[in-house]
Amino acid sequence: MNYFVHPSSVIDDNVNIGEGTKIWHFGHVLSNVSIGKNCSFGQNCVIGPDVTIGNGIKAQNNISIYPGVEIEDEVFLGPSMVFTNVINPRAFIVRRHQAKKTLLRKGCTIGANVTIVCGVTIGEYAMVGAGAVVTKDVPAYALVYGNPAKQHGWVSKAGYKLEFDENGLATDAYDGSQYQLEQGQLICIPSSLQE
Repeated sequence: MNYFVHPSSVIDDNVNIGEGTKIWHFGHVLSNVSIGKNCSFGQNCVIGPDVTIGNGIKAQNNISIYPGVEIEDEVFLGPSMVFTNVINPRAFIVRRHQAKKTLLRKGCTIGANVTIVCGVTIGEYAMVGAGAVVTKDVPAYALVYGNPAKQHGWVSKAGYKLEFDENGLATDAYDGSQYQLEQGQLICIPSSLQE
Protein backbone atom coordinates (compact mmCIF):
# COMPACT_ATOMS: atom_id res chain seq x y z
CA MET A 1 0.00 0.00 0.00
CA ASN A 2 1.63 3.24 -1.16
CA TYR A 3 -0.83 5.57 0.61
CA PHE A 4 -1.89 6.06 4.24
CA VAL A 5 -5.31 5.38 5.78
CA HIS A 6 -5.80 5.90 9.51
CA PRO A 7 -7.19 2.75 11.22
CA SER A 8 -10.36 4.64 12.24
CA SER A 9 -11.26 5.32 8.57
CA VAL A 10 -13.29 3.05 6.27
CA ILE A 11 -12.49 2.40 2.59
CA ASP A 12 -15.23 0.68 0.59
CA ASP A 13 -14.73 -1.61 -2.42
CA ASN A 14 -13.71 -0.45 -5.89
CA VAL A 15 -11.73 2.58 -4.74
CA ASN A 16 -8.56 3.86 -6.40
CA ILE A 17 -6.25 5.88 -4.11
CA GLY A 18 -3.09 7.45 -5.52
CA GLU A 19 0.43 7.15 -4.18
CA GLY A 20 1.31 9.40 -1.26
CA THR A 21 -2.30 10.23 -0.37
CA LYS A 22 -3.25 10.42 3.33
CA ILE A 23 -6.71 9.82 4.78
CA TRP A 24 -6.80 10.76 8.45
CA HIS A 25 -9.14 9.98 11.38
CA PHE A 26 -12.78 8.91 10.98
CA GLY A 27 -12.91 9.24 7.19
CA HIS A 28 -15.08 7.21 4.84
CA VAL A 29 -14.38 6.65 1.13
CA LEU A 30 -17.39 5.10 -0.60
CA SER A 31 -17.36 2.85 -3.66
CA ASN A 32 -16.35 3.87 -7.18
CA VAL A 33 -14.16 6.76 -6.03
CA SER A 34 -10.91 7.79 -7.69
CA ILE A 35 -8.44 9.88 -5.66
CA GLY A 36 -5.20 11.16 -7.17
CA LYS A 37 -1.66 11.22 -5.81
CA ASN A 38 -0.37 13.21 -2.84
CA CYS A 39 -3.77 14.27 -1.51
CA SER A 40 -4.60 14.91 2.15
CA PHE A 41 -8.01 14.44 3.78
CA GLY A 42 -8.39 15.66 7.37
CA GLN A 43 -10.54 14.26 10.14
CA ASN A 44 -14.21 13.42 9.39
CA CYS A 45 -14.05 13.58 5.59
CA VAL A 46 -16.57 11.56 3.56
CA ILE A 47 -16.00 11.01 -0.17
CA GLY A 48 -18.36 9.60 -2.74
CA PRO A 49 -19.69 7.43 -4.12
CA ASP A 50 -18.73 7.97 -7.78
CA VAL A 51 -16.50 10.98 -7.13
CA THR A 52 -13.31 11.85 -9.01
CA ILE A 53 -10.57 13.85 -7.27
CA GLY A 54 -7.32 15.01 -8.87
CA ASN A 55 -3.75 15.10 -7.56
CA GLY A 56 -2.40 17.20 -4.72
CA ILE A 57 -5.69 18.36 -3.21
CA LYS A 58 -5.89 19.33 0.47
CA ALA A 59 -9.22 18.77 2.21
CA GLN A 60 -9.31 20.00 5.80
CA ASN A 61 -11.51 18.55 8.57
CA ASN A 62 -15.28 17.92 8.34
CA ILE A 63 -15.89 17.87 4.58
CA SER A 64 -18.32 15.69 2.61
CA ILE A 65 -17.74 15.40 -1.13
CA TYR A 66 -20.96 14.20 -2.75
CA PRO A 67 -21.77 12.55 -6.09
CA GLY A 68 -21.78 15.20 -8.81
CA VAL A 69 -18.69 16.97 -7.42
CA GLU A 70 -15.51 16.83 -9.50
CA ILE A 71 -12.25 18.26 -8.16
CA GLU A 72 -9.22 18.93 -10.37
CA ASP A 73 -5.57 19.04 -9.22
CA GLU A 74 -4.14 21.16 -6.37
CA VAL A 75 -7.46 22.39 -4.96
CA PHE A 76 -7.62 23.55 -1.32
CA LEU A 77 -10.82 22.87 0.65
CA GLY A 78 -11.00 24.77 3.95
CA PRO A 79 -12.34 23.30 7.19
CA SER A 80 -16.07 22.54 7.31
CA MET A 81 -16.82 23.84 3.81
CA VAL A 82 -20.01 22.37 2.35
CA PHE A 83 -21.04 21.03 -1.05
CA THR A 84 -24.68 20.54 -2.00
CA ASN A 85 -25.82 18.33 -4.87
CA VAL A 86 -29.57 18.89 -5.29
CA ILE A 87 -31.22 22.32 -5.70
CA ASN A 88 -34.54 21.54 -3.99
CA PRO A 89 -34.06 18.64 -1.53
CA ARG A 90 -36.96 17.15 0.40
CA ALA A 91 -36.65 14.40 2.99
CA PHE A 92 -39.75 12.65 1.60
CA ILE A 93 -38.79 12.81 -2.13
CA VAL A 94 -35.79 10.90 -3.53
CA ARG A 95 -33.92 13.20 -5.93
CA ARG A 96 -30.48 11.57 -6.14
CA HIS A 97 -30.87 11.30 -9.92
CA GLN A 98 -31.24 15.11 -10.07
CA ALA A 99 -27.77 15.84 -8.68
CA LYS A 100 -26.17 18.78 -10.47
CA LYS A 101 -22.49 18.78 -11.40
CA THR A 102 -20.14 21.02 -9.45
CA LEU A 103 -16.63 21.49 -10.85
CA LEU A 104 -13.62 22.87 -9.00
CA ARG A 105 -10.88 23.79 -11.47
CA LYS A 106 -7.17 23.41 -10.88
CA GLY A 107 -5.58 25.34 -8.03
CA CYS A 108 -8.68 27.06 -6.65
CA THR A 109 -9.07 27.72 -2.91
CA ILE A 110 -12.29 27.32 -0.96
CA GLY A 111 -12.19 29.00 2.46
CA ALA A 112 -13.44 27.70 5.79
CA ASN A 113 -17.23 27.31 6.20
CA VAL A 114 -17.98 28.12 2.55
CA THR A 115 -21.20 26.70 1.09
CA ILE A 116 -21.17 25.83 -2.62
CA VAL A 117 -24.64 25.46 -4.10
CA CYS A 118 -24.56 22.70 -6.72
CA GLY A 119 -24.31 23.30 -10.44
CA VAL A 120 -21.48 25.85 -10.41
CA THR A 121 -17.90 25.91 -11.65
CA ILE A 122 -15.12 27.50 -9.62
CA GLY A 123 -12.43 28.67 -12.05
CA GLU A 124 -8.70 27.95 -12.00
CA TYR A 125 -6.84 29.61 -9.12
CA ALA A 126 -9.98 31.43 -7.95
CA MET A 127 -10.22 32.19 -4.24
CA VAL A 128 -13.48 31.92 -2.29
CA GLY A 129 -13.29 33.72 1.07
CA ALA A 130 -14.31 32.13 4.36
CA GLY A 131 -18.04 31.88 5.04
CA ALA A 132 -19.10 32.69 1.48
CA VAL A 133 -22.19 31.20 -0.15
CA VAL A 134 -21.44 30.48 -3.82
CA THR A 135 -24.57 30.47 -5.99
CA LYS A 136 -23.07 31.06 -9.46
CA ASP A 137 -19.92 30.36 -11.46
CA VAL A 138 -16.67 31.97 -10.29
CA PRO A 139 -14.20 33.12 -13.00
CA ALA A 140 -10.60 31.96 -13.05
CA TYR A 141 -8.38 34.00 -10.66
CA ALA A 142 -11.41 35.80 -9.18
CA LEU A 143 -11.57 36.74 -5.49
CA VAL A 144 -15.12 36.27 -4.18
CA TYR A 145 -16.67 36.44 -0.74
CA GLY A 146 -19.94 37.29 1.00
CA ASN A 147 -23.48 35.92 1.01
CA PRO A 148 -24.20 35.56 -1.81
CA ALA A 149 -20.57 35.53 -2.97
CA LYS A 150 -19.62 38.49 -5.13
CA GLN A 151 -16.35 39.34 -6.84
CA HIS A 152 -14.06 41.75 -5.00
CA GLY A 153 -11.01 41.65 -7.25
CA TRP A 154 -8.49 39.23 -8.69
CA VAL A 155 -5.76 37.02 -7.24
CA SER A 156 -2.56 35.62 -8.68
CA LYS A 157 -1.73 31.95 -9.01
CA ALA A 158 0.03 32.30 -5.63
CA GLY A 159 -3.17 33.65 -4.04
CA TYR A 160 -2.23 37.32 -3.62
CA LYS A 161 -4.67 40.11 -4.43
CA LEU A 162 -3.62 41.90 -7.59
CA GLU A 163 -3.38 45.68 -8.02
CA PHE A 164 -3.51 46.92 -11.61
CA ASP A 165 -1.69 49.89 -13.13
CA GLU A 166 -3.20 52.32 -15.64
CA ASN A 167 -2.49 49.82 -18.44
CA GLY A 168 -4.43 47.03 -16.73
CA LEU A 169 -1.22 45.17 -15.82
CA ALA A 170 -0.46 43.65 -12.39
CA THR A 171 2.67 42.01 -11.00
CA ASP A 172 2.51 39.29 -8.35
CA ALA A 173 4.75 40.18 -5.38
CA TYR A 174 5.32 36.47 -4.75
CA ASP A 175 7.17 35.50 -7.93
CA GLY A 176 7.07 38.51 -10.26
CA SER A 177 4.58 36.91 -12.64
CA GLN A 178 2.41 39.36 -14.55
CA TYR A 179 -1.30 39.48 -15.28
CA GLN A 180 -3.29 41.46 -17.81
CA LEU A 181 -6.96 42.32 -17.44
CA GLU A 182 -8.68 42.04 -20.83
CA GLN A 183 -12.43 42.28 -21.41
CA GLY A 184 -13.28 41.17 -17.87
CA GLN A 185 -10.93 38.19 -17.86
CA LEU A 186 -7.54 37.83 -16.22
CA ILE A 187 -4.75 36.58 -18.46
CA CYS A 188 -1.51 35.22 -16.96
CA ILE A 189 1.45 36.33 -19.08
CA PRO A 190 3.95 33.47 -19.39
CA SER A 191 7.29 34.33 -17.79
CA SER A 192 9.16 33.91 -21.09
CA LEU A 193 7.17 36.88 -22.45
CA GLN A 194 7.92 39.10 -19.44
CA GLU A 195 11.48 39.95 -20.47
